[in-house]
Amino acid sequence: SNLLELASLLGTHTNVSHWRVSFLATGNGQFFRNLKDGKTCTTKTAAKVMQWFSDNWPDDLAWPRDIARPAKTKRAA
Repeated sequence: SNLLELASLLGTHTNVSHWRVSFLATGNGQFFRNLKDGKTCTTKTAAKVMQWFSDNWPDDLAWPRDIARPAKTKRAA
């Protein structure tokens, strides 16, 4: 649910579709729809997507306080 919340916040803030956020984060435009529909992903995939959000989160959008944010990778910092 944290990934879905981040996807929704980012999409709304940047005015892009849920599909586009999904494609940018995972290369699969249906990833977040699949999660919403009850499908699962591996913990490795979830960690990669969470890291993508952290690395690509806009500076002018507050990260949700109730979601632990991983440190940015050296490449993104």
